[in-house]
Amino acid sequence: MSRSSVHWIVGDGLPEHSAVLEAVPGVGNVGKILVDSLVSKHPSRILGWILNHDFPPHSTFDSDGLMRPPRMEIISVILPDGQTVIIIGGEMQPMTSAGQNEVAEEILRICSNASTPMLLVLAGLASGSEDRGIHVICADEEVRRNLEINDIPVSKERPEAGMIGVAGLLVSMSPLFNVNTFGLVAETLGASADVLAASRLANWIENGLDLPLDLDIDSTEETARKLMENYEISDSLEEAMGIGEPPQNGDFYV
Repeated sequence: MSRSSVHWIVGDGLPEHSAVLEAVPGVGNVGKILVDSLVSKHPSRILGWILNHDFPPHSTFDSDGLMRPPRMEIISVILPDGQTVIIIGGEMQPMTSAGQNEVAEEILRICSNASTPMLLVLAGLASGSEDRGIHVICADEEVRRNLEINDIPVSKERPEAGMIGVAGLLVSMSPLFNVNTFGLVAETLGASADVLAASRLANWIENGLDLPLDLDIDSTEETARKLMENYEISDSLEEAMGIGEPPQNGDFYV
């Protein structure tokens, strides 16, 4: 029995939307910088929380000074052209494999119930200083075929070491829930907050998927600064990632 639950603050499901973007803290915080920048720059509101017993037991104050439980948040964002995208993310993911599986299944269930057009799983891949690629990965033959028909090449080899945590589970289990899902993995030096990689990823989404995110370097730099201030206070980056020692293989994704 799953120990994940959804606490809806607005409604009881996702409103009509063009895409769901998922990101949690990880290598370079690439995806997290992007989604947090969207929430900061455009009209947004929290729709609900995803709760699980295996989140780190760290309750925090929200922007109104109210204490909130450890969670991932479901947030709607209105883009400049009027499209709505849904952000699913937060400061942490569950600390156990069981919890990560449960949260991934809950997210896929939410997307399946809402007939989500596409679920984008955003992350970073530790790479060399000259590497600036973005790898598109998926777990479904039909999803791959549709991407390639639209001139979007799909990687069959990178990240070579595979994927850990909620992100990897979302991509790999998506066919079980019939959710159109693919991962976008940006190469990064692996610094705590890689603003340039986040900007490259945002540009790729705008050009490749016709979603006008309307982000700029200033937006992502400000978000990265706030993100690192939070980590300096809590010293919780590894805890938030839900992992212990990183694998020794350099081609590592989270």
